[in-house]
Amino acid sequence: METTLATLLALSLLPELAHELTLTRRVLERLPAAQFGWQPHPKSMTLGHLGAHTADLLGGIKTTFETTELNLATYADHAPTPPSSTEELVQRLEANGAAAHETLSEADAEAFAETWTLRFGEQIIMQQSRANIVRHLINHTIHHRGQLSVYLRLLDVPVPAIYGSSADEAMVF
Repeated sequence: METTLATLLALSLLPELAHELTLTRRVLERLPAAQFGWQPHPKSMTLGHLGAHTADLLGGIKTTFETTELNLATYADHAPTPPSSTEELVQRLEANGAAAHETLSEADAEAFAETWTLRFGEQIIMQQSRANIVRHLINHTIHHRGQLSVYLRLLDVPVPAIYGSSADEAMVF
């Protein structure tokens, strides 16, 4: 029974993960490295920081299955490593996506059901099953990919088709 549940969870998450990786790659491939220091507002992340965060997010799936919590107060290196090139961002996304795919493929039902906690010191930010954390990480990636598409528009870089055609690119079916 547990294998069946784990298999169903993986079967529902893996195609979505693959699809979102493809769409995210389209956006990351357009980020101009010469503009990595640009930010649309002083309160906004720079293009490079947001691109790195987006490329690295799905790596959190592997981390979630290797740990039971992450304490941001003691996690000294939680800021993404600044990218040196657009190609590096795409490679990071690919590596993190592959690790996420492998982790989800190998996880058992008990691992999916285990509670995982994100905290800052004693303050709990999020405490959910690993299955829900995976969903959150995929959604978080989608959220930041949307921000990146706005950055592209503001930089006058053609925005790729994502869930449908953009003003710059028709959706190919």
